[in-house]
Amino acid sequence: MNRLFSLFVVVSMSALLFGCGDNTADTTTPEPGTTAAPIPNISLSVVKTYPHDTSSFTQGLVVYKGQLFEGTGGDADNPVSSKNSHLLKVNLETGKAEKSIALDDHHFGEGITVLNDTVYQLTWTERKVFVYTLPDLKKIKEFDFNTDGWGITNNGKELIVTDGSGNLYFYNPSTFQLLHTQSVTHNGELAYNLNELEYIDGFVYANVWQQPYILKIDPANGLIVGKIDVSDIWQRINNRDPNDVPNGIAYDAETKKYI
Repeated sequence: MNRLFSLFVVVSMSALLFGCGDNTADTTTPEPGTTAAPIPNISLSVVKTYPHDTSSFTQGLVVYKGQLFEGTGGDADNPVSSKNSHLLKVNLETGKAEKSIALDDHHFGEGITVLNDTVYQLTWTERKVFVYTLPDLKKIKEFDFNTDGWGITNNGKELIVTDGSGNLYFYNPSTFQLLHTQSVTHNGELAYNLNELEYIDGFVYANVWQQPYILKIDPANGLIVGKIDVSDIWQRINNRDPNDVPNGIAYDAETKKYI
């Protein structure tokens, strides 16, 4: 997919913190000729909202050791422009950036993840990933890769990347060498527009670009095992700005809450 617009704020003007709990829906594969089994729903409840800088077009969110990091891309006046692409260390309570690293104007920032005190930030069509150290956010290297960059997370050993297709790509974090590719499916049909990612308790959670869903994926086989519907949140935000879409998933392991 060729994206014509940026992925805007986390949900829009606020980052929304919410907790999720699985419903006990049936995941049994249907017999041939019968109705396809639906994706089990995962319940959602908003417990708190936080301010967010509306000049930031959120492409990636990470909570690491209690600190919120954000990757941005796009410009408020020209969403397809790579200007205003940054790596940010953000104060969650105030929404203000405590540290900001600007990307060159020709690089469009995308998803981010943190592994072993190291930040990895994708770029979109430039097909580069930038690597920074913590806590100083000093850039130490960059890698090339062979797809567009959309979302990124990690399982503690490998980096997991999306390119807007229905695939998850697993990379070596030291070399960014592609290790293997996993197709994401439900009832044999390939997923699409997989975007921002978060790895939580053995599962990959993927935002679906321009759709009100977050998918829960088993990375071992690519099966979609759950779905979070954020339609109500999206509608609430659209009442203020119809251009904003849900994008950005972060998980605080200490509080067991999602952002």
